[in-house]
Amino acid sequence: MAELRTTSADGTPVTALDDGRGPTLLLLHGGGETPAAWNAVLPSLTGDFRVVRIARRLYTPVAGAPAAHSVAVEAADVLAIARLLTGPLVLVGHSSGAVAALETALRAPGVATGLVLYEPPLPTRAPVGGEAVHRARAALAAGDPEQALRIHLRDIAREPPERVERLLAAVRRPTSPTPRLAAGLADIAALDALGTGVERFRRLDVPTTLVEGDRSPARVRDRLADLAAALPDARVVTLAGHGHHAHRTAPRALADTIRDAARTALG
Repeated sequence: MAELRTTSADGTPVTALDDGRGPTLLLLHGGGETPAAWNAVLPSLTGDFRVVRIARRLYTPVAGAPAAHSVAVEAADVLAIARLLTGPLVLVGHSSGAVAALETALRAPGVATGLVLYEPPLPTRAPVGGEAVHRARAALAAGDPEQALRIHLRDIAREPPERVERLLAAVRRPTSPTPRLAAGLADIAALDALGTGVERFRRLDVPTTLVEGDRSPARVRDRLADLAAALPDARVVTLAGHGHHAHRTAPRALADTIRDAARTALG
């Protein structure tokens, strides 16, 4: 494994982990995670592909959550790493990382030969976080991370009440989740800032595989269906028996889906 280092458009350092050999897959992890989120998927891909895993700036240990963040900044980071790579590449993203991959392809036509997007939380019909993000960030700013996390779990993630309290009990310890929570809220605010709707994606004529789990919430699958209807060249793959975290629960099945999609896109 090697580490790639470069500088984004605003001067911020960007890093990525580089494994394997072959056509390039450029992977973006989801919110609250790191490139290690792909560890279980990696062994099933590196025999056929060069797999480059970007460390998203919001979730690097030294970054801290900025007061303002944007998906445009994320796209600039992806492009900075992409410039270090040769040959065709396929962008692969999970959750908000999938939105960053999608926006990169939209803002830089020709950068990607194909896209694999696993449940991107786009505001297709309504905001992803809406006013709950503002309430959660206000609670965090007021020094109440427990309330901020409760708002996030209850009103944004829409977890059942009993699971909310169980998760809160699990994090009531000296190591507070505040930095990661702040980053996650900034991430969601950036998604909402894209605006509601999918019309702008109708011009993105790139082979795209949209991945969903049949156990994911209806609102997640509805967003994916909205995007599929807008994209000129899209197909949907459903992972039976799984939800939003198949990179952990079914890494081989997800890797097979990525491999098939990449081979199709690369011809």
